[in-house]
Amino acid sequence: MLSPITGESLPTTAILALEDGTVYQGRAYGARIVRTGEVVFNTSITGYQEVFTDPSYTGQIVVLTNPQVGNYGTNDGDDESAHPYIEGLVVREWAEAPSNWRSQRTADQFLEQYGVPVISEMDTRALVRKLRIGGVLRGALSTAGHSAEELIEIARKSPSMAGLELATRVSTKTQYEWNTPVEACSPSEIIKQHEPGQFHVVAYDFGIKRNILRCLTSIGSRVTVVPATTSAEDVLALNPDGIFLSNGPGDPEPLEHQAAQIRKMIGKKPIFGICLGHQIIGLALGGKTFKLKFGHRGINHPVLNTRTNKVEITVQNHGFCVDPDSINTSDVDLSHINLNDQTLEGLRHRSEPLFCVQYHPEAAPGPHDSQYLFEDFAQMMKEHKK
Repeated sequence: MLSPITGESLPTTAILALEDGTVYQGRAYGARIVRTGEVVFNTSITGYQEVFTDPSYTGQIVVLTNPQVGNYGTNDGDDESAHPYIEGLVVREWAEAPSNWRSQRTADQFLEQYGVPVISEMDTRALVRKLRIGGVLRGALSTAGHSAEELIEIARKSPSMAGLELATRVSTKTQYEWNTPVEACSPSEIIKQHEPGQFHVVAYDFGIKRNILRCLTSIGSRVTVVPATTSAEDVLALNPDGIFLSNGPGDPEPLEHQAAQIRKMIGKKPIFGICLGHQIIGLALGGKTFKLKFGHRGINHPVLNTRTNKVEITVQNHGFCVDPDSINTSDVDLSHINLNDQTLEGLRHRSEPLFCVQYHPEAAPGPHDSQYLFEDFAQMMKEHKK
């Protein structure tokens, strides 16, 4: 096998070893390297490039359950960030020759360029069943010639996701303005356009996705993105009409500083959070979080909106959850519930302008059932300005 980037001869065998001693062998693609991470699975049938480039996957080796991956290549328009964040990729069949008019390079070229190893020709169904029954495990993926014994030891020495603080690692280091036109969105999306410049939103970057920024822009917002460690005083000094808390990777429990800053701003400005942002709001409200057995990752998760009694098909990517029993429901409404396992998917304060969801209303591959939440945020900011 030759590198699609350098033309050099490359090893053809890849090995994935889990901390419990289980070993899988397959065909190597992507970069020739060893990487470690929590091995998780995603049930999406499309949107693999958005998965690759979602910062929330930092520290994770991703198993895609769709049997063929790479068949439409990759392109600059579908990136959710500047580069892939997954530690490694596990697939059943790797498409070497994509066919799509939007493709600019193969998925193999894309992941090799950014140092991400791929193992293909794997029994992904068996691996997913193992993770679903026993829970996620740490793993080591090598496309560089390591032995199975070496990789088992490497996996066992890798850090656990529980207690791991990753949001500040992936966050922007400096404040910046987002001014990319909404027209840059994926063509799969239909976004209602609002008059620009109606609102000023300060967005905390805990691992923010580009499509969140596009959606905030689409409701007429000028967006200032700030680092994860920004103080409440510095945010309020920017005089925003609303404050947004982004998605991101890792365990929310170590983010005590971030929760304390949000706590200071509750009631002062409208606040909207997604995914890790939802979990931080839960902590700010005095709640607790816990680690799920195997998490929720995919584009087909049913969620009940308890306010409307309607079911939304949602996009999910999280391994932790807010404990509903830790939330004071006299102050906060449990607004969304996962219909697969009854976990908490959303909160809305009963008296203050604050709401959040665990899932992703901005998801570029779709579905788009939940994009109304950005409209809700716009209406909340409009009412607060009166």
